[in-house]
Amino acid sequence: MPAAVPRFLGVRSFVDGIDMQAPLAVRARGISKTFADVVALDAVDLDVTEGEVHGLVGPNGAGKTTLLGLLLGLAVADSGTLQILGTRVGRALAVPDGVAGFVDGPGLYPTLTARQNLSALTRLRGQGVAAREVTGALEQVGLGAVADDALRGFSLGMRQRLGLAAALLTRPRLLVLDEPANGLDPAGKNHVHGVIGALAESGTAVVMSSHRMDDLAALCTEVTLLATGRVVFTGTLSKLALESGEVDHKVVTTDRAAAARVAHGIRGLRVLDGEEPPRSRGQSELLVRGGLEAMDELVVRLVAAGLGVRELAPVVSPLESAFLALTGSSAGTSAPDDSEESR
Repeated sequence: MPAAVPRFLGVRSFVDGIDMQAPLAVRARGISKTFADVVALDAVDLDVTEGEVHGLVGPNGAGKTTLLGLLLGLAVADSGTLQILGTRVGRALAVPDGVAGFVDGPGLYPTLTARQNLSALTRLRGQGVAAREVTGALEQVGLGAVADDALRGFSLGMRQRLGLAAALLTRPRLLVLDEPANGLDPAGKNHVHGVIGALAESGTAVVMSSHRMDDLAALCTEVTLLATGRVVFTGTLSKLALESGEVDHKVVTTDRAAAARVAHGIRGLRVLDGEEPPRSRGQSELLVRGGLEAMDELVVRLVAAGLGVRELAPVVSPLESAFLALTGSSAGTSAPDDSEESR
């Protein structure tokens, strides 16, 4: 059975936190989708403005892939209304021009080279693209050096980047990406982050799902959390942090014992491991648990006590904390990091 939705996650009003002057690239209201006796989406609302990177997060089976498929025209909703780039999407498997992306990995041809794959995909779309544009797209995603290598020798991360290059050739106004950083090494991830960020700055709306909380936190303006097909939170990361309750923080100061005494005097803040540090941690490191207001007060009191604050950071990000609470997982079971981008 799915984990119960925690009470602290409230569905945001679709007025609160949105620039009402910004045009919407996606406007969904009451979207529902059922496969046989499985409810994939249940009355989902979603707003994505132009130039926004919007993240979808939730446990497996939450409905993320189904929602992405609807945005790409791979399926149609059973009920509700969906507008994409100002056009209402009907009951046909079609979406307006300007939408691109992939779900469950890009569809590519393993026997063709990267360049041949892009050329073939553009021909299938009936799209006239010059050879220099194909080269430019490959270079944009960091695959220029392997443009003429066969795809069958590519790693998972390289295939993901090639799928992104294929989407870029359409000059999308809405880009839909399913796990775009899957299989990427740190350098590849930073490269893809740069591409997505630049697209958003140019006005392209991006909707992406990911199990990597660091990617969502680094890229997304807003996030939507799904559980068993329902929206349980949507809003900014700062709003999520305020609503996500207590978060564990690591505090590094010039005097750990003194910092622990200060922390003990703050209402709503708990010192997790007493005044003596365990051997596995540094002599100046303290773990505390509390809300953001308590953390703010801790910093003020530490400085007032003449202690140097060298680090204050969440052990688990607010987004990951909310995800773990949502799925009922323990803090030590974050999503696996399969970022080996070897060939």
